[in-house]
Amino acid sequence: MPKKPGYSPEKVKDIADRAEGLKPDKPQAEIGRPPKYKDAFAEQAAKLCLLGATNADLADFFGVAIRTIERWTVEHEPFCRAVKEAKETADAKVERSLYQRAVGYTFDSEKVFNGREGVVRAPIREHVPPDVTAQIFWLKNRRKEDWRDKHDHEHSGGVAVVLSRDDADL
Repeated sequence: MPKKPGYSPEKVKDIADRAEGLKPDKPQAEIGRPPKYKDAFAEQAAKLCLLGATNADLADFFGVAIRTIERWTVEHEPFCRAVKEAKETADAKVERSLYQRAVGYTFDSEKVFNGREGVVRAPIREHVPPDVTAQIFWLKNRRKEDWRDKHDHEHSGGVAVVLSRDDADL
């Protein structure tokens, strides 16, 4: 009969602790997948958010779930700060553009003509008139009480319901 290998007292205690659930089967570092987050992700996410990327877009870019992006914003301060600041910058740019569209603006441009001596470039100044749709959108969001579509109406007085025997037959 082959002899069973002997265990050291430390190995016996380790086996007993695992059996009693006092110690995990694997060391903590080996449980689960290794983290996918890298410090360089903060800068990449900021650049994407400046271009208008959403959390879903970030998840697609990094190859993770949206929930993972949300967890990274909680667990990694540089990532959170980069995403938040870049999204605020992009939103501010859209606000300025919406405002410009609502009030109208003028910009320098050039017309290109085919003249006798060849191509002629003439500097011009163009004007984009105010856009009513942009104005309405702006006002509905900035002055909600004055410009929203739904208005609350308060009715006073009571409502009396009278039932007769004729109604009971219906």
